[in-house]
Amino acid sequence: MVQSNQLSPGSTITIHGKLFRVESAVKVTVAKGQPFMKTKLRDLENGHVTEKNFQLNQEVEEASLEERRLEFLYPEGKQYLFLDVTTLDQILVPAGIVAKKINYLKEGIDVKAALYGGKIFSLELPQYLELMVVGISGESRSSTSSKIAELETGAKVEVPPFIEVGDIIKVDTKNDEYIQRV
Repeated sequence: MVQSNQLSPGSTITIHGKLFRVESAVKVTVAKGQPFMKTKLRDLENGHVTEKNFQLNQEVEEASLEERRLEFLYPEGKQYLFLDVTTLDQILVPAGIVAKKINYLKEGIDVKAALYGGKIFSLELPQYLELMVVGISGESRSSTSSKIAELETGAKVEVPPFIEVGDIIKVDTKNDEYIQRV
């Protein structure tokens, strides 16, 4: 247990059996009445952000997530098969957890998985990946003469005009941005 005034962004708590990551926590003092902690919490199951107020020094159940390194193997039906590199167990991860990250997954990519009670709640891709360009489409919507490149994983990113099919580029997976040609 942790007290509400000790909550900080990044910590993980449970409320009624559901996991939440604290996005922000601010102490609010009012002219009349008791001060309280105003928080923004992200539901780790569906990603929705909600606001919740706690009384000052109210006990909140803190959850400690276990982190594991997984290696992507291949899609299997509507799920994705990963290998736990520590235990060598194969783990099926539902499509809802993989979500848009599938655009950057290819065989052999390592990801960090956050688990609670043996269940995977989130996956984190490496910040940068080097991927091959497999297709180029015309001009982008911006005023520069950049193009849209399709990568070997299916992701599409805006690239400078000198990038060609077959080039390997470094991509920022968090912002879907081209970094450089490798």
